[in-house]
Amino acid sequence: MNVQILEQTPDMLRFILEDVDASFANALRRIMIAEVPTLAIEDVIIIENTSALYDEILAHRLGLIPLKTDLESFVLPQDCGCGGTNCPRCSVTLTLVKEAKEIDTQDDSVIVYSGDLISQDPEVVPVNDLIPLVKLDKGHRTELEAIAQLGKGKTHAKWQPVATCSYKYIPIIDLNTQECTVCGDCVESCPQNILKIEENRLTIQNMLDCILCKLCEDTCDFNAIKVRWDNRIFAFVLESTGALPTEKIIKKAIEILQEKAATFKAEIELIQEGEKSEGYRPN
Repeated sequence: MNVQILEQTPDMLRFILEDVDASFANALRRIMIAEVPTLAIEDVIIIENTSALYDEILAHRLGLIPLKTDLESFVLPQDCGCGGTNCPRCSVTLTLVKEAKEIDTQDDSVIVYSGDLISQDPEVVPVNDLIPLVKLDKGHRTELEAIAQLGKGKTHAKWQPVATCSYKYIPIIDLNTQECTVCGDCVESCPQNILKIEENRLTIQNMLDCILCKLCEDTCDFNAIKVRWDNRIFAFVLESTGALPTEKIIKKAIEILQEKAATFKAEIELIQEGEKSEGYRPN
């Protein structure tokens, strides 16, 4: 298995994964979406809420705020020995107190943002301080406590560490220059604009942008262009919500995949040992 990084930022990663099949690539994608844990608000204690939003809607909006996560400092609630008492090892408390007293806006209202949440852990804060939560009219007040816990995306989407995680086969475009009349029909039909005519020749640019729609192939009446793919090479695009850096997401996903493979192998060996002890003889 070979990995080639094409582009990397804290919140975005594009890479090529070679010498694997689709089942492995999809397992890695699904684990990054559903198995890598992050922190998200799970319980909300509403002390006072005189805003226009119902308590349940406000709690739902709070739960969807991405929180910066340090996986080394927290454990999943089911793995903690506190018995569900929300200890500092498995949870973080954030408080919010906002009242529309001094009105500085023309419409006599105050917007409560994610940045107004005060966390007991300075490392666990909203990824973005400008996520709007609720609008308070003059005299309205919101006071609450929010408890964040580690969780996995397979339980609820608010725990997904990625906004986008997808892959596709690496496209291969074959050009038959002898048959090509440089009519330009394929260039006009390509939705990704990867085909171009230069110096009376058909050329390819940014082949990775190809979406394998084969419109260029269908348009050509001279069979001068063929689109295919390599089913052992995949182009991944990974965008983080900001809760975890992309590098951490992919590393944690690989660790989880290795653990699953080791567990599966151990279970198979256990079954085989049991069959041998019972005198089982395969056909």
